[in-house]
Amino acid sequence: MKKITLFAFIIASQFTFAQRNLTIEEATSGSYTTFAPENMVAPQWKDAKNLTYLDKTYQNLMSRNASNNWSESILISKSDLIDALNGSIKDEQFKLRIFPYDYQWKDSNTLVFNASGAESNYVITYDIPSKKVVSYFKMDGSGLNQVVSEKGDVMAWLKDNNIYITDVTGKVTQITNDAAGFLNGSDYTHRQEFGIDRGMWWNPTANQLAFYKKNETMVTDYPLVQFDTRIAEVKNTKYPMAGMKSEEVTLNVYDVNTGKTITIQTGEPKEQYLTQITWDPSGKYIYIGVLNRDQNHLKLNKYDASNGKFVSTLFEEKSTKWVEPQNPLTFLPNGKQFLYQSQKDGYNQLYLYDTNGKLIKKLGYNNVVVKDLLDFDTKGNSVSYIGVTNNGLDRQLFTVDLKSGKTTQVTTGSGFHNAKFNDDKTFFYDQFSNIETPNKIAIVDSKSKKETTLVDSKNPYQGVAELPTMEMVKIKAADGKTDLNGRIIYPANFDPNKKYPVMVYVYGGPHAQLVQNKWLGGASLFDYYMAQQGFVVFTLDNRGSDARDRDFVQVIHRNLGQNEMADQMKGVEFLKSKSFVDADKIGVYGWSYGGFMTTSLMLNYPETFKVGVAGGPVIDWKWYEIMYGERYMDTPQDNPEGYALTNTLNKVNNLEGRLLMIHGAQDPVVVQQHSMEFIEACIKAGKQVDYFLYPTHEHNVSGKDRIHLNAKIADYFKLHLQ
Repeated sequence: MKKITLFAFIIASQFTFAQRNLTIEEATSGSYTTFAPENMVAPQWKDAKNLTYLDKTYQNLMSRNASNNWSESILISKSDLIDALNGSIKDEQFKLRIFPYDYQWKDSNTLVFNASGAESNYVITYDIPSKKVVSYFKMDGSGLNQVVSEKGDVMAWLKDNNIYITDVTGKVTQITNDAAGFLNGSDYTHRQEFGIDRGMWWNPTANQLAFYKKNETMVTDYPLVQFDTRIAEVKNTKYPMAGMKSEEVTLNVYDVNTGKTITIQTGEPKEQYLTQITWDPSGKYIYIGVLNRDQNHLKLNKYDASNGKFVSTLFEEKSTKWVEPQNPLTFLPNGKQFLYQSQKDGYNQLYLYDTNGKLIKKLGYNNVVVKDLLDFDTKGNSVSYIGVTNNGLDRQLFTVDLKSGKTTQVTTGSGFHNAKFNDDKTFFYDQFSNIETPNKIAIVDSKSKKETTLVDSKNPYQGVAELPTMEMVKIKAADGKTDLNGRIIYPANFDPNKKYPVMVYVYGGPHAQLVQNKWLGGASLFDYYMAQQGFVVFTLDNRGSDARDRDFVQVIHRNLGQNEMADQMKGVEFLKSKSFVDADKIGVYGWSYGGFMTTSLMLNYPETFKVGVAGGPVIDWKWYEIMYGERYMDTPQDNPEGYALTNTLNKVNNLEGRLLMIHGAQDPVVVQQHSMEFIEACIKAGKQVDYFLYPTHEHNVSGKDRIHLNAKIADYFKLHLQ
């Protein structure tokens, strides 16, 4: 009996742990769930000797301390927070599902986090030693975008596009009262282009609040049909299309002491972009990057916050193509100088200025692209940042001495480093990944370079799912000189003597990079799933994509898709040179800009691409919004040739292969008009095309419906390309 039981156990074990293909469910979400490499969630330096993070259950805030060799201990639990919340805030019940992952350290003993009760939302200040709530701000359950002052004594928040202020006593003051069509304090100003991630800013002394006021009453209403009622209803959104009337934005300042609001005098024309909002450390002045609608002339202006008057233009930045401010100014601890980020000399790098606009020092280093500006040291003598190296493939930690300008590369291993120093720069936390390393986390002694490994994740697929082989490749761009990064995933059980169909996965546009030297090569599990289904899966970051130099990106100006397609065809040449590629069975798939690229490739190279899936595609750039569209294409009035060249409707007659177009019916980014006009053009041209609509989704199909989406895409390629 024991032998039979043991035999059964062995057989069951072999079955359970046999290598297998991914399911479509795993291919959709497995990299975040089943196959997520071991990790540390929400790591932060509490002080110079303590690193905190959430445990694997998300129930406890853990700590590692330098004094005890970085051993692990529980600092505070979710249940401790709940007890403190319910004991301090009467007539409310808190049920935290997990420890708040958005926690922040106010100081080494004080934690700040968001919490939701039954009726209201809160910003909580919590004392670790006493395990008590020190103070809290309360706002309506529908309140949004809360911004707490640096001292933590006042909070601004939004409700129905108007701004409310709550002070430490709990007093609530409504400071704007505008009707529909006016948005106050919204982070959706300028459609969140130009690095905009907020719409309100407290000055350092918390007695003035700067905020955007957006007037969009003159912008055309765009209808989004809602299908979930007996009679379908229309929900209008404001959508300023390229070349049409745009929103008008001002920056206002509310004075807490007087209760009065002034408008900063940014002048005419009204259609301009107000970017890089930064308070002077004194609180007396406010700096604004004023960018013209053409997006090729930026003025960094200084204004008096007490009366809104213009003080001076510190400097200007011009381009024959575009200027794209992405970051506010960062003042040094001395309050007299600031860091400015720009790619004006070819790479996004740091420049040190004084408050009169005098350039003190250029802090750029070689051809490193500054990706994330981090912190100053305690004395303000140096600053650290994450920089892009290895032609876009790697991320490394750097420090730069602000006086000498000397830059030091701190991390060295080729791959992706997500690293951050502690307060006095004696240690840094380093999360590392590359195509061979799922995830490694260590604390490194800055002086001795001694590493204390906290996480060394094993391959999460080992013994469970067999991933196909992936290879990184280099390909020359169509200009014959620029190196492009590519990724090829070979079919499961690859046989070089066989011929395989190909799925090219493409995006190709600005602010996106698909090929990276990190775990899985930057690919999604869906790419590996398709390789398991018998496809060669290929991706190339063409010129115009992210994390490279200015000229690499700006080659797309006024002619979107043209140089991008030329580069993608160099990728196709590479594929066709491989004996295992079936040159008669090449397909392409992409979403958004990738949908535009997919459609363009199908129409411009019908002899090459036999199958395409275009999700949320831009069909005609004159139907896209002003801020993004005009940056790259100018207006239809100024660039009629470019708009005609990039308009896919003009080439519908070229369609020969099988094309599936997918769209979200509630898409406010690439409105459904794009795909509908394309379908209508195909009907008139007598061209067959397949179409699928997700009635409740916006620009991306998310949640459990994404499983349905991926299954549909996979089925389409298997049906028409294998």
